[in-house]
Amino acid sequence: MKIQRIKFELILLLFAGLFTLAISGCGENPTTEGNQSDNEYLLELISQGLHSSYQNDEDLMTHESNDLDDSGAVGNDNYDNTIDSLYKWGRKVIDVNVNLNIADDGDSLKKVNITRTINGNFIIIANVNGVLDTIVKPYTEVIKRYAVFKRISHSNRPRYNWQLCKISIADGQTTAPQTGTDFVEINKVEVYVGNVLKYIFTGPDFTQNIFRTRNYDSQIPLVNTGDQVKIKVYTFSKQSDNDIVSWHWAKNDQGLHRLPFVMISSTPGGSGWNRVYERTFTIYNNHIIGRFNGFISAATRKSLFDDSPSEFATDLVGIPYAVAP
Repeated sequence: MKIQRIKFELILLLFAGLFTLAISGCGENPTTEGNQSDNEYLLELISQGLHSSYQNDEDLMTHESNDLDDSGAVGNDNYDNTIDSLYKWGRKVIDVNVNLNIADDGDSLKKVNITRTINGNFIIIANVNGVLDTIVKPYTEVIKRYAVFKRISHSNRPRYNWQLCKISIADGQTTAPQTGTDFVEINKVEVYVGNVLKYIFTGPDFTQNIFRTRNYDSQIPLVNTGDQVKIKVYTFSKQSDNDIVSWHWAKNDQGLHRLPFVMISSTPGGSGWNRVYERTFTIYNNHIIGRFNGFISAATRKSLFDDSPSEFATDLVGIPYAVAP
């Protein structure tokens, strides 16, 4: 009986130990606990996301490269007809580096300049001299934006201390093989909801457009499922050929979307052309509810229709927006 009792107590101790391990395993990664500084936490949050209770905020910051990643050459979801020899095209992101410049405003705010450097391949499938071919253009795109975090606690765990309170539009361009704004630059974006002008965003430095992020009545552009939305994009181009302007839709259950804009005007001015592009679409009823980035890219025609890897130049604007039911 004594031996059986000792065995029973050992079993209880074993279960208690396993239970303790299970409880500790449900917490955060140990590197996210007391080992991190506040700034290290912000870097992890912005570059990777932590799947926290503030998922909507994380979606605004961590998905920029995903929003632009077509995972290779893809069609245009049947919104485009085949143009010349072009069959499919798209970005494939290879790696992403995030750099933060953090300035403390007393003990209550952290003002963060975010620089995200994306390296990838721009892949084109096209007929070249009558033969279907695949063209790969290695590229680098740099995206900048501004964010502000406010202190909400003084715990020894950084993830409970800071909350996103402001974020800017993302502004980016290729830096290799060509500098995007040397060729084409987005200067203004207008957003119409139900054919009513609701938002005007001005550039060329779009990071100056800053929004509050708390609650759906914040300054982040808000649309509802079923809304009809028209976007007008104003560019200045040094190219006589029309540029290729596209909307890169946020993720949904069917993957990524990319929609082409239609040029509605082109007027000579200065050393180039002032152009306006337009697209009208409907926020589909099954759109995921939350906060996202919608990217607009303006690429030179040679980026798509020249098989030289040295011809790739784009300007980028990433607009944060919220979708409500």
